[in-house]
Amino acid sequence: MKIQTYYNHIRFYTPHHFVYYPVLTVFLVFSIYFAFTTNDCLIWSFISVVFLFLFFLAYMLRQHYALVLQNRIVRLELRYRYFTLTGKRLEEFEHKLTDDQIFALRFAPDEEFLPLLEDALKNNLSGDAIKKAIIHWRADYNRV
Repeated sequence: MKIQTYYNHIRFYTPHHFVYYPVLTVFLVFSIYFAFTTNDCLIWSFISVVFLFLFFLAYMLRQHYALVLQNRIVRLELRYRYFTLTGKRLEEFEHKLTDDQIFALRFAPDEEFLPLLEDALKNNLSGDAIKKAIIHWRADYNRV
C-alpha cells in the first residue's frame, strides 16, 4: 500500500463503485430511453423506477451501515487515545466537538493529537482545517 496522506485518503470499493453502479446506470439510461422511444412506455417507466429504487437502496444501505459503525469505532478510539495520553475522560467535553472535528483528529499522531484537540476547541477548526494542520499523517487503511 502506498503511504496515506490528506490528498489520497479517500477510498473506493472497486466492485461497488466501478462495476455495480456503472452497470446499474447503463440499465437505467436504457430503460429511460426505451420509456420515451417505444410504444411500451408504461412498462419501461416502471422498469426505470425499479432501477432508480435499486440504485438508491444500494447506496443508502452501504453508506448507512458502514458509516454508523465506523463513527462509533472512531469515537471509541479517540476516547481511548485521549485517556491514554492524559488519564482524563474525553466524554467531559466531547459534546463541544463536531463529528467532522472528531473524525479528522483520528489522523493526528499522538504527539500532535492534544495540541490539535485544544486548537479545535479553542478556535473551532473545521475537520478539513484539522487535517491540513497535521504534519505527520497517521494513516487509517482500515476505514470504510
